[in-house]
Amino acid sequence: VSIHMWNNMCFVCVQGLSESPDLEFEYADTDKWAAELSELYSYTEGPEFALNRKCFEVEFRTHVSDKKWTELDAAQHRAHAMRLLDGLEVIAREKRLKVARAILYMAQGTFAECSSEAEVQHWMRYNIFLLLDVGTFSALVELLNMEIDNSAACSSAVRKPAISLADSTDLRVLLNIMYLMVETIQQDDPADKPEWKIIRETFRAELGSPMFNNEPISVMLFGMVTKFCSGHAPHFPMKKVLLLLWKSVLFTLGGFEQLQSIKVHKRVELGLPPLPEDSIRVIRSMRAASPPASASDLIEQQQKRARREHKALIKQDNLDAFNEKDPYKADDSREDEDDNDDNDNSIEAETFPLERDEVMPPPIPHPPSERVSFPKGLPWAPKVREKDIENFLESSRSKFIGYTLGNDTDTVVGLPRPIHESIKTLKQHKYVSIAEIQISKEEEFQKTPLSGGEEEVDMSSTELLYQGILPSLPQYMIALLKILLAAAPTSKAKTDSINILADVLPEEMPTTVLQSMKLGVDVNRHKEIIVKAISAILLLLLKHFKLNHIYQFEYMAQHLVFANCIPLILKFFNQNIMSYITAKNSISVLDFPYCVVHELPELTAESLEAGDNNQFCWRNLFSCINLLRILNKLTKWKHSRTMMLVVFKSAPILKRALKVKQAMMQLYVLKLLKVQTKYLGRQWRKSNMKTMSAIYQKVRHRLNDDWAYGNDLDARPWDFQAEECALRANIERFNSRRYDKSHSNPDFLPVDNCLQSVLGQRVDLPEDFQMNYDLWLEREVFSKPISWEELLQ
Repeated sequence: VSIHMWNNMCFVCVQGLSESPDLEFEYADTDKWAAELSELYSYTEGPEFALNRKCFEVEFRTHVSDKKWTELDAAQHRAHAMRLLDGLEVIAREKRLKVARAILYMAQGTFAECSSEAEVQHWMRYNIFLLLDVGTFSALVELLNMEIDNSAACSSAVRKPAISLADSTDLRVLLNIMYLMVETIQQDDPADKPEWKIIRETFRAELGSPMFNNEPISVMLFGMVTKFCSGHAPHFPMKKVLLLLWKSVLFTLGGFEQLQSIKVHKRVELGLPPLPEDSIRVIRSMRAASPPASASDLIEQQQKRARREHKALIKQDNLDAFNEKDPYKADDSREDEDDNDDNDNSIEAETFPLERDEVMPPPIPHPPSERVSFPKGLPWAPKVREKDIENFLESSRSKFIGYTLGNDTDTVVGLPRPIHESIKTLKQHKYVSIAEIQISKEEEFQKTPLSGGEEEVDMSSTELLYQGILPSLPQYMIALLKILLAAAPTSKAKTDSINILADVLPEEMPTTVLQSMKLGVDVNRHKEIIVKAISAILLLLLKHFKLNHIYQFEYMAQHLVFANCIPLILKFFNQNIMSYITAKNSISVLDFPYCVVHELPELTAESLEAGDNNQFCWRNLFSCINLLRILNKLTKWKHSRTMMLVVFKSAPILKRALKVKQAMMQLYVLKLLKVQTKYLGRQWRKSNMKTMSAIYQKVRHRLNDDWAYGNDLDARPWDFQAEECALRANIERFNSRRYDKSHSNPDFLPVDNCLQSVLGQRVDLPEDFQMNYDLWLEREVFSKPISWEELLQ
């Protein structure tokens, strides 16, 4: 009877938890095109759509007949686009702004002549390729540079007590056109004409090369970010700058699919074996583990009653499967632990194969439709580093023979047969990363600067971007993190924090409840989009730099760590993450292009509160996954940074994030928990066996990695500072050798020993020296006695 009641209780738990469905979220470089277009505009900018249209129609009627834009032929379209482009070069600011608004209306798809969103998007694509072909983008970059250097606007904004949309009108119009062009052209459409495909590839190359103001466009935008954060230009519309920066980086460097193909290509070039699996495909095929149930009174009562009545029948330790306690609570007694389950911080209800037989009695058979399905095998092929094989052999030799052979991984004389088998298995799964090859090559260049030869550097878009941002990279990272902090929902409003709402607040503040609600939604949405853009920028740069050269990645990562990126991301997750992911901060009827082709219904407080019917907010889930991936990138194989996760008590914060039923997000949370498990203590592991099982089931295994125990030889606390210092020294040597040609060691420079070539070199003498040459000869040569005998000896 007791066992029967226990099984019933287990079934109720599983049944209750399985009702919450997986989030139907597919991770990608960007959201759908329409969503990415709508997020460019704040709802406060709504009235400007009609203003853009008016400016276009005035220009159009002045020079063209009464025909519609959609009725003209290609030659007429081109002629009018050229006419508008000439109008951008006028001196009068007001006139220039009107022409820019007319161009913006073209980039928005001349929506007044369209009857559907699909038609708007069709004309957007056509008009934008036309604008690019006549040279609009270069003109816009020049105008943007003028606005950045506009000291009058900057000083006026600094003096103003409150900044609104009106202060950034010129900048917003220019950035809107540029963003629409980059976002539209980067969308690869199979139906594009062949000439469009050529234009697209040319534009990609130009955007990533130092053609605009002798620097890639991304470097110019980074400069805007730092100028904004320094307080010298508080009127900059930061959301639009960050969105354009993100899309420029994405378009020029490539997204996650391109990263995977670059990685495969590089491994072939270096003669490395192919990747064991396609990580993108594996992650997409993974299923989420069941999150914890809402701790309903019924289940809690059943659990407590079952524990009280049947303690004699069930071993106390076996309750660990249903008994998860916060490790940071002071009270450790087992009795209290029984009555104070923290079901909120665990992955519940998904029974894992390792625990099923040990913890629970055999379950009552259920119909096939209700049966829980278990995955076949593990999703990832295990990996082993060369260092792991060396450590294993060293410990085996010391144990069985009593001698060591350094880095020799081939000699197995005197070792028992099982050790031979183990070494064979380890070598079968040995994985050599591109980073390891790059580090060994860099060591060779440092050891042999003369005989090592010249390094051939592939001047790819990533390399050009790194060279562009290298001098000010620390400032760029600090600026991005400052804005991320200001946009995080957990941040409190402080007087010293930067104002990121300059491009969302209207000139006149709302006077009605409805206007206040609309502005509140707009402000929250604005912050969410900023978080989305910054998280995507940081992740893309880290991944591309890591592939291009490991020390480029380490340089950026180290400056993120120095700027407190790790505690900032943990602070971001220290909130009700389910509320953030399901937030409804959008008003779909006001989104572009819906709002320009449909009659707008009357907004009410009820409709604003209701929001949309989506299961989750795509951008917020995308941001969370990006931030988790950044945290993984910063801490992987870095003991000092892993200890930061432990010191900042990240385990309970991360476990709360496991509530989100999305496989990719859970995977990166479990990775972060795995690296710190050995430091959290035995009691934590006992209380979190479900989480341990999930890590075993979903995260890649490193053979010989005792992640679940505290036996890591590398984790000596006193070495942490030395580890970061050694890394920093390696990075500085790399940057100095490859990029700092002015301070190269004079001992390593070639010396010209030929008298004729030295005397034959042309030396440019200053003008005043040439005028007073006779005086110089008299003073320095003729008037000084020379002992020719001594000189000749």
